[in-house]
Amino acid sequence: MTSTQKDQHGARSQRSQEADKPHRRKGEKTYSCDECGKDFTRTGSLKTHQLIHSGVKPYSCDLCGKSFTEAGSLKRHQLIHSGVKPYSCNLCGKSFTEAGSLKRHQLFHSGVKPYSCELCGKSFTQAGGLKTHQLIHSGVKAYSCDLCGKSFTEAGGLKTHQLIHSGVKPYSCDLCGKSFTQAGHLKRHQLFHSGFKAYSCDLCGKSFNLSHNLKKHRLIHSGIKAYSCDFCGKRFSDKQYRNIHLRIHTGNDVSCCDQCGKLFTTDAQLQQHMFSHTEERPYKCDLCEKTFKAPNQLKIHQQIHTRK
Repeated sequence: MTSTQKDQHGARSQRSQEADKPHRRKGEKTYSCDECGKDFTRTGSLKTHQLIHSGVKPYSCDLCGKSFTEAGSLKRHQLIHSGVKPYSCNLCGKSFTEAGSLKRHQLFHSGVKPYSCELCGKSFTQAGGLKTHQLIHSGVKAYSCDLCGKSFTEAGGLKTHQLIHSGVKPYSCDLCGKSFTQAGHLKRHQLFHSGFKAYSCDLCGKSFNLSHNLKKHRLIHSGIKAYSCDFCGKRFSDKQYRNIHLRIHTGNDVSCCDQCGKLFTTDAQLQQHMFSHTEERPYKCDLCEKTFKAPNQLKIHQQIHTRK
């Protein structure tokens, strides 16, 4: 066989091998993750994704120490520290560091909620919101506060709550000086100064600057009054309205226990009460090491030692 014939034979053999390979269409996701089953169009994307399961995060932020599996994720995160938010919502003025975040936010204004809970029917704009909500039905609250015993379904909820006990309010309003524990709370507060009300009721036309306030308002039209006064039996559509009404009977502001609904006139009383829902006993006797859930229980116990 001549060299020319060999070359022709080799070319035919290569074409035959390529023909035997499965044809992959453009955009087809043929690479799957063994851990979670997620599919990818490229092997590189699959390898990057697999870092999530490995727990390896080689890219760290110099400013806050947060780590990431990808360099691109680190770059996006660093925009938070820069304070630059070039993407703004035309409806409410809220700004974002990324175009994707703006698109997700705009779903709230659209009213489209494709993800609904099978247990209670509540709908969400994003799948992540539904997953977080479903933890409520599970009843699992794995994260509890060491100071008051209040429990949460997510670690983020506990961290946010603990700011209340710290007393630190680093976010201040330039217009009135009111301070907040979180940047999000400050932004919501600033909407009151702007006077902009993007959420309006379809039934009566009343407008609100927060979607949450619109939801509460709609309960008035529904006729549902789930909250009642323990003193006179009067019923209310909103818990906050009921608590305001209770001032007539108590002469004080009222705090309500999320676990059992019991009412207290001070936050300190509520925090002490919360220990009754946990096994934590933070008050310890110096003389016999016995522990108690409330300071008054400790004082009563200590009388035993003083009598002796």
